[in-house]
Amino acid sequence: MPRTEDERRRVDRARFPVDPWRLVESRYSGEELGVTETLFAVGNGYLGMRGNVEEGRDSHTHGTFVNGFHETWKITHAEEAYGLAQVGQTIVNAPDAKVIRLYVDDEPLLLSVAELLDYERALDLRDGVLRRELLWRTPGGKRVRVRSERMVSFDERHLAVMTFEVTLLDEAAPVAISSQILNRQDGEDEYHVPSAAMGEGFDPRRANRFSERVLQPTLQWADDDRLVLGYRTTNSGMTLAVAADHVLETENRYERRTQVEDDLAKHVFRVSAEPGVPIRLTKTVAYHTSRGVPARELVDRCRRTLDRARDVGVEGIQARQREWLDAFWERSDVEIEGDDAAQQAVRWNLFQLAQATARAEGTGVPAKGLTGSGYGGHYFWDTEIYVLPFLTYTSPRFARNALRFRYTMLDAARRRAAEVSQEGALFPWRTINGEEASAYYAAGTAQYHIDADVSYALVQYVRATGDAEFLDHEGVDILVETARMWADLGFWRTNGDDAFHIHGVTGPDEYTTVVNDNLFTNVMARFNLRAAAIALETMSERDPAARAAADRRLGVTPDEILEWRRAADAMAIPYAEHLGIHPQDSHFLEREVWDVAATPADRRPLLLHYHPLVIYRYQVLKQADVVLALFLQGAEFTPEQKLADFEYYDPLTTGDSTLSGVVQSIVAAEVGYQDLALEYFDKSLYVDLANLHDNAADGVHVASAGGVWSALVHGFGGVRDHAGGRFTIDPRLPRSWDSLTYRITVGGSRLRATLRADALELVCETGDGATVHVRGTEVHVGAGETVTVPLDGQGPLRPGRPGMRALAGNRREDGTLIKAEVPHG
Repeated sequence: MPRTEDERRRVDRARFPVDPWRLVESRYSGEELGVTETLFAVGNGYLGMRGNVEEGRDSHTHGTFVNGFHETWKITHAEEAYGLAQVGQTIVNAPDAKVIRLYVDDEPLLLSVAELLDYERALDLRDGVLRRELLWRTPGGKRVRVRSERMVSFDERHLAVMTFEVTLLDEAAPVAISSQILNRQDGEDEYHVPSAAMGEGFDPRRANRFSERVLQPTLQWADDDRLVLGYRTTNSGMTLAVAADHVLETENRYERRTQVEDDLAKHVFRVSAEPGVPIRLTKTVAYHTSRGVPARELVDRCRRTLDRARDVGVEGIQARQREWLDAFWERSDVEIEGDDAAQQAVRWNLFQLAQATARAEGTGVPAKGLTGSGYGGHYFWDTEIYVLPFLTYTSPRFARNALRFRYTMLDAARRRAAEVSQEGALFPWRTINGEEASAYYAAGTAQYHIDADVSYALVQYVRATGDAEFLDHEGVDILVETARMWADLGFWRTNGDDAFHIHGVTGPDEYTTVVNDNLFTNVMARFNLRAAAIALETMSERDPAARAAADRRLGVTPDEILEWRRAADAMAIPYAEHLGIHPQDSHFLEREVWDVAATPADRRPLLLHYHPLVIYRYQVLKQADVVLALFLQGAEFTPEQKLADFEYYDPLTTGDSTLSGVVQSIVAAEVGYQDLALEYFDKSLYVDLANLHDNAADGVHVASAGGVWSALVHGFGGVRDHAGGRFTIDPRLPRSWDSLTYRITVGGSRLRATLRADALELVCETGDGATVHVRGTEVHVGAGETVTVPLDGQGPLRPGRPGMRALAGNRREDGTLIKAEVPHG
């Protein structure tokens, strides 16, 4: 009997029922605690709290994170070489203020052993509040109702609010509530129980661990209601202060005792509880960090944050949270009619994007957001290629903040370019503070394409918003310095025709490293070079003064711009006539083929089971590489080339990276493999919710969540923005969906698009209107107007999935037969 969709997704619907606006856990389980800690995390882009239970003892990995708050450490290379990254950076686990312990008759509430008569935990996506309600029968037979709430404010970026309510239902008993701030950074809790995650095996996707103390205590104090701890990191010199206010409301008699130490501050409320008389604790917490301001000044900032929270009150804070999220969903929601489970999962993914980006002012977007320490809290190209499209078209201000952060890193990028003997600027592959932190250069620094990725996101933002001010004063600096890097990195070679080549780089596919003329890199570099030239030329027409200022600031010359255009026009783009495809790089087709379909499941992902050198010898992909170029630079390829390339590379792609499935979905939909597109989308949609890569415990895959939006809007919705500056729509509605509704903001006007099998309805919800092209027809939607465009089908339809073209007796250009195998191991 075939498995149901839910079984295939590995979601236990008895425990996690479908709800279009909530993620609900209806039964407590100690299994996969790390996953649920990730799934029920709350954050706002500045502050994040994992979904650890309030009581604290039952956990996989405790985590409270402040974006950009990190420690540095010396990278030890097995063999040193000039220019290798020297200083690592890792996000710090900030002091944990989530801890609220409960004792009844001096018996602790521990969910792993407690007799729970009723239980529900739910993350409400409409108001951003994590709620839990349970009914506990104590060892003494007393029933206790416990209700708790936790939220991190989108309105006040430094603020978190928690409530904890206890009611005895049967008879009187002594109750103790211990509210704490606890420094967990060294990996042990107050009971000296190591984090469960510390015992797990090797995985390069996890964060580095510290062997020495990270947080040096600088101050600690308490008064009647407030607890305060302050720290300075040992090496990076960053400072942090955390303060918590407490208000206990009850008609029961109680007393309070306070304890403050270097790594622990707590109020313990001892209550003589009567049945039916609730005990309600409200805990408001403020976190402030700095690159060097003394912790005592940060305490003053915490005071101001908490004083404002006290004046507004919990109900007021939650009302503002709901208002903020109402506006977010109004401009960002994507609605699927005909698949309730998918609808829930889509909204959960979009909510994760809000939690990772909304208040990330002055910082980047970590690969795991603030839901876990995976990848050390680093920022990658994930932001620009997978997250920024969502922000650009739904929350442009957030996109501008992220791009401005890259601008603030420009001087460090210039220094890095000089270190690797290049002109211009080279952005770090992974970083927190702007310096390169990738120790493995082959799959790190060699990914020079990050320069073009940043430039692509910048140009996409300016096209969609018309924000010429940002382009003229800051964005153009990025475009110019990255174009200089490409012009210097590449070189001219005459081989029949003059061509501009780029050697010794790694593309998005990290299973193929340090190659010549990687197609993705070259295509994106060509875009970058042209974008810089176009930006300067349009500045001359729009604002000559701004152009003159840029020339003085950057030292741009006409000859330099001409050279960029020459290099772009002559860029070497690999193409194999005998196979009718674009090779991933100039030597890719010389390798043997890895038989992905015949690889045992227990040998996946390949990076955990095979030496890198073994993987590098084969035609095998960690993630879509050429296929990503087909999407981002679609106007540079013909429909026939897109189909041929997709059919060649799809069977070679392992999907070991969560960045791959969304891209494969988008291009599969475009070329006609619509059922396969839905299959890839489905897997991407449930990457974390179903723990499909067995590493959701390390944090949310934020880039995959962004890719889910792109798969919906760019893939099934058919939106493109690379056709000569026009916005085009060529949709592909899955046959199992009744309709798809999404929103995009273009030039200050928000369009709502509703796609059905026979028509596309466009509504201008805000702004003066916008013009798009639907399958070649220009359509203008005026303010408040509704325009319906009839559709003749949903594009080409191709059954199944591509066959293994590389294995079908194909030969290389030199006549040798291509073989397929699985390496021994």
